[in-house]
Amino acid sequence: MTTTNQLTPGMTISLDDKIYRVESCVKVTVAKGVPFIKTKLKDLMSDDVVEKNFKLNQPVQDVSLAERRLEYLYLEGKDYLFLDIGNLEQVLVPSQVIGDKVNYLKEGTELKAMFYGNSIFSVELPQFLELMVVKTEESQSAAHVANATKIAVLETGAKVEVPMFVESGDIVKVDTQTNEYIQRV
Repeated sequence: MTTTNQLTPGMTISLDDKIYRVESCVKVTVAKGVPFIKTKLKDLMSDDVVEKNFKLNQPVQDVSLAERRLEYLYLEGKDYLFLDIGNLEQVLVPSQVIGDKVNYLKEGTELKAMFYGNSIFSVELPQFLELMVVKTEESQSAAHVANATKIAVLETGAKVEVPMFVESGDIVKVDTQTNEYIQRV
């Protein structure tokens, strides 16, 4: 158990049966009145950010999340099936936890997942992935312009801007966090 005076950004706490990450916390002292701790908390399930004030020395439940490595297997219904590399158990991850990262999932992709007990709260893709281009949109008008780009559809369904020389069948390195082309491999 922790007190509100010990809160720091990055900590994970449990409050009202939800898990939050502390985004910011400040001790506020007012001329007339009782000082308090003002926080911004990010709900790890919904990604909503809420502001909450606490009394000084109020007890809060701190939570430690476990990081585990998962390997993507396949889509099962609306959820995604992964293999926990540490204990070789199958883990079903809800689609709302995966979110937009689905654009970079293919069989065998490894990622980091944050767990509290058996509940998964977030997943993190590797920063760079090498994926095959399955289709490019030809842009005839931009062919003579320096630094011209075109849209490429990758094997996972993601769309990224690539230079004009990239063709279907090429393997490209992509930054999964910025959704940008890095290089042809």
